[in-house]
Amino acid sequence: MSALTGRRCLALAAGALALAAFAQPGAAHAGEPVPPPGIAGGGEAGHHAGSGLAARTGRPVAPRLTAGTVRGLDVSAHQGNVNWSAVRAAGASFAYVKATEGLTYKNEFFSQQYNGSAAAGLVRGAYHFARPENSGGTAQADNFVDQGGGWRKDGRTLPGALDIEYSPVQGAPACYGLGQSQMVSWISDFVERYHARTGRYPAIYTTTSWWSRCTGNSAAFAGKSPLWIANFNGSALPLPHGWTGYAVWQTADKGPFPGDQDVFNGSPQDLKKFANGDYTPPSTPGWPAVQQGQSGSQVTAAQHLLNAHGAHLDVDGQFGPATRDAVIAFQNAVHLTADGIIGPNTWQALVVTVQSGSSGDAVRAAQSLLVSHGAHVDVDGLFGPATRDAVIAFQNAVHLTADGIVGPDTWQALLS
Repeated sequence: MSALTGRRCLALAAGALALAAFAQPGAAHAGEPVPPPGIAGGGEAGHHAGSGLAARTGRPVAPRLTAGTVRGLDVSAHQGNVNWSAVRAAGASFAYVKATEGLTYKNEFFSQQYNGSAAAGLVRGAYHFARPENSGGTAQADNFVDQGGGWRKDGRTLPGALDIEYSPVQGAPACYGLGQSQMVSWISDFVERYHARTGRYPAIYTTTSWWSRCTGNSAAFAGKSPLWIANFNGSALPLPHGWTGYAVWQTADKGPFPGDQDVFNGSPQDLKKFANGDYTPPSTPGWPAVQQGQSGSQVTAAQHLLNAHGAHLDVDGQFGPATRDAVIAFQNAVHLTADGIIGPNTWQALVVTVQSGSSGDAVRAAQSLLVSHGAHVDVDGLFGPATRDAVIAFQNAVHLTADGIVGPDTWQALLS
């Protein structure tokens, strides 16, 4: 889904004025030493939603937020006591608070963060950092609920969340030493126990790469647990297998709010529905899979984009051997699996943001796709007023932010 479909950016001026009042420790980032146990943020206190991802992400890409975006944050002991009134004044609407990790750790600041955020008017929920190598999913779900991670239908309590991601411990097994079927069973034990205890399925926080690697791309939970997706590359996509939409997107490990930065996929009214269990995330158009033997507008766009990256293809809309060879060469160049198939990861590497004043083959790709959607523009590689008007008309038609810029979300919608 378009991460921020049909919404406009919240004004940040109030946030800038309030930032000085937060008075909380900064989050640890990749490359920084982790404080020793006993200091807020050290040991298990330093493990938080996204700590495994931050260690594997280079320079993050800031998402394009639009007015009306429902923004939030997630915090752990690393943030200590949070000035929630300042957070609220800066524009936050919701928060997730780390409650527990494994069976032995509880966030010492949980009460201040969880109750304080609610008192400031935020919709809030708790999350559990999974340690599958230490104990079973059922036991950890019980500990989470017993330590404050439950749920009640009061319009301001989000479902508890299971944070299952790469271990932030250097050298630890990516999948905690469990095989894919074992991991699926562990998650199932947690999810079902939480549901039995609270009447609500927990949200699942994860990254697409971890989910693919450690669960074998299981779709077993997509019909039960809402997705809290983490991606610091400017887009929530691609989503893990099975989920067609997400509820919350963690966009960065730092920003205007303490801790990690999040956005909710809906309106303020939808956020209350999510709290009450009456919300279904809107579906997201997926990146298409295009391969040898296919033809049409997606192939034409791919050929233009490959040429933008240095290929020398005849743009004929036919995915033949020459196009496949160009795809494989591109995939090798950007260190992707060189299978000759243009799937989500290859598309995201191929697409180039274009806007007024841009020129070249990437503009031709966008123009050819606009034509396939009924626009009347020349495929001349020049991004002028007519192309911008066509982009805005398309964005309005599919409920995207109508800014006239062809970025990842617009590319995906054009290709779907």
